[in-house]
Amino acid sequence: MTKELWMNLPVKDLNRSKEFFTAIGFAIKDGPGNNNKMAPLAIGDKNTIVMLIVEDVFKSATQNPVADTSKGTEVMFSFSADSREEVEEVAEKVIAAGGDLFAPPAEIQGWMYGCAFADPDGHRWNALYMDMAKMNG
Repeated sequence: MTKELWMNLPVKDLNRSKEFFTAIGFAIKDGPGNNNKMAPLAIGDKNTIVMLIVEDVFKSATQNPVADTSKGTEVMFSFSADSREEVEEVAEKVIAAGGDLFAPPAEIQGWMYGCAFADPDGHRWNALYMDMAKMNG
């Protein structure tokens, strides 16, 4: 059955996207699939892949237009942080890299601390520190 899952994300400028994501601490994986039309963005300890794909290649594969991220959100990618301080570091890196920090670091539901931002293509991301000791409190 299924052994891996990866997401495919359309981007207008692959080099700009690679620069942005490496500036905020993610890694671009070398090897197959890393070329001038796409790049595997490795996230987390398990190296979950978000494949950054230039829009014309993405449209060809999906046989559908690319969503206009200025008018709506199709998905939000959430990733864990190890501490409140790490959430704040992510927020600072996003701003320095030219991202749109639309929700600055804040407490959420009493047991999470997070921030949310849009990448250069308008895709939405969320960094979250979850304090499990406070979850049911």
